[in-house]
Amino acid sequence: MSLAKSPDSPKVLQLHTTTSYPCSYLAGRSARAQVAKPDHLINSSAYAELIKLGFRRSSTSIYRPACQACQACVSVRILVSQFQPNRTQRRIQRTHGNLRTILTPLRYDETHYLLYQRYQLARHNENGLSHEIKQDSRTQYQAFLLQSQVTSQLVEFHAPEIQDSSRSTLQMISVIDLLPDGLSAVYTFYEPEITRASFGTYSILWQIEQAKRLGLPYVYLGYWVRDSRKMAYKTNFSPLEGFIDGQWQALNPSSE
Repeated sequence: MSLAKSPDSPKVLQLHTTTSYPCSYLAGRSARAQVAKPDHLINSSAYAELIKLGFRRSSTSIYRPACQACQACVSVRILVSQFQPNRTQRRIQRTHGNLRTILTPLRYDETHYLLYQRYQLARHNENGLSHEIKQDSRTQYQAFLLQSQVTSQLVEFHAPEIQDSSRSTLQMISVIDLLPDGLSAVYTFYEPEITRASFGTYSILWQIEQAKRLGLPYVYLGYWVRDSRKMAYKTNFSPLEGFIDGQWQALNPSSE
């Protein structure tokens, strides 16, 4: 696959650098990104090569950070064959091991959307921003999570009801991409009213086990930023590799 900046090569992916925008990870900083275009040329095969170069998917946009004065964003992936859950992760596996999974293509479901709304509102409350944030509409939700030009799936996690195990309650949704060398974790949202749950961690643990079943070597977790608290959980899954200086190498978070 070729990447080129030449406007005379419409059948070759081109890289476009965005203008500056507020950084999503580090307060008070500006960011820029390289975006691969045109979208219609990026299928699962092309994306499999791009993700190896540190790119990431958001809806139909394929991008990677391109900040001149900052290299804080590091694309990371779990080495599936070497991963061993720690004590806390084993407890989480036992706690949520009764969840039933249903895998489907990307599709709109009103129950999913309402769960997403509850999750988003809870996250804004945690940050004290609920009075400032306008919740995503159905159209925005679909544009964010249900548009993809690669092979993607919805994973529903259901808990069986205590009174009737044949019935279940939706507790979590994960969106994942299926690549030739692994799974890529796109987004996860879950029922925020269930206390003492570790749904986000369990979702990644499930993806690791799914990758093992499929014989895939990696689970891609997107970007890790050392100074971002909301990114810290990714270092709990080791061994990790980071895309640093143009190559994948063992990541030692304490020294990065």
